[in-house]
Amino acid sequence: MIPVLGLAIGIVAGLILQPSVPTSLQPYLPIAIVAALDAVIGALRALGERRFDDRVFVVSFVSNVIIAAFMVYLGDQLGVGSQLSTGVVVVLGIRIFANAAAIRRRIFHA
Repeated sequence: MIPVLGLAIGIVAGLILQPSVPTSLQPYLPIAIVAALDAVIGALRALGERRFDDRVFVVSFVSNVIIAAFMVYLGDQLGVGSQLSTGVVVVLGIRIFANAAAIRRRIFHA
């Protein structure tokens, strides 16, 4: 429940405060959001399986965002930023859908 509550608070705060992102960080924001969503969906799965650990969630959340942003930065430096960004989104997307499918199977027993 904590991840869902934190996500809801974050969304409401973002809509109210409407923060601006510096131009130099804009290429990394979508990747960071997808990485954060991966951690949140994984936490929801762990919560449903009754093996949620808040330390694991925080470490997963922060490390996912940092590693994904670093990979995109490295891709930009090597001149293959868009290809590496696509790869990161595909891998994280697969993980998100796998976790969502596990949640669906657990809830609907199908």
